[in-house]
Amino acid sequence: MSKRTSYPTKKEQMFKNIQSLSKEYKYICIARLEKIRSVQLMMLRKMLRDDTKLSVIKNRVALKALKEAKLEGIEKIEDKFSGQILLIFTNQNPFKLSILLSRNKVSLPAKAGDIASEDILVPAGNTGLAPGPVLSEFKEVNVPTKIDGGSIWIAKDTVVARKGDVISPKLAGLLNRLNIKPIKAGLTITFALMENTLLSEDELLLDLEKLSEDLQKAYFEARNLAINLSYYTKDVIIDLLCKAYLDAQNLAMNSDYISKDDVEKLLIKYQFKAKTLYEILKEKGYN
Repeated sequence: MSKRTSYPTKKEQMFKNIQSLSKEYKYICIARLEKIRSVQLMMLRKMLRDDTKLSVIKNRVALKALKEAKLEGIEKIEDKFSGQILLIFTNQNPFKLSILLSRNKVSLPAKAGDIASEDILVPAGNTGLAPGPVLSEFKEVNVPTKIDGGSIWIAKDTVVARKGDVISPKLAGLLNRLNIKPIKAGLTITFALMENTLLSEDELLLDLEKLSEDLQKAYFEARNLAINLSYYTKDVIIDLLCKAYLDAQNLAMNSDYISKDDVEKLLIKYQFKAKTLYEILKEKGYN
């Protein structure tokens, strides 16, 4: 009886807590709790405690609390409350938080039925396994092998599963034998409500390396365009002045315009022309 008596009170406290958090924090995110261990949640709570709160609560209760709190944009995430989810209330930019969470995932052994989170590669080299019945396991998943020095060697790097593939029992067993842990476990933000805009997992996971490359490429293209158009900015003013100076020098040289900056080069030019003329006249018999 004591459990039944305390439950409504606990439920009411969680209900009010969700409402309070929705007003205290700027953004709300939803993450799946698949393959998340309690120790990982504890670590994340500690790491994010300054500006983020994690809350596990029944979907129906959470949704009702957010509706009664009149959370702006709640209608956009209402249908996202399915399965076992984690609510994340944060003042941290969801893009930054998503990248942070992706960097704090751990690698776990594969189990039959797991979904490959990325392409799974079996690298070439010595497996340390002795020849025997295990050779058939390599053959069944199309991994080429050879025997050398009493050990099974993988002949070449082989992709045994593509991102999104279901891992078979045979493949899971072989990966475990090879001590390959291809499953990334950790929180992934599947949806985020940011300033009344709903962002999906694909939109939140930015490829920072590619983004950096794109920004550098865009900068150099803009720089070249500005120089070619003679568009003056603080970033290209020195380049444009150098270009203008060289253009002026070339114009002076081509038009034989004598100035203190070009007189030495013009004298060399005239000397070369005179020498060339002398050689031509000499060939024709003039001395």
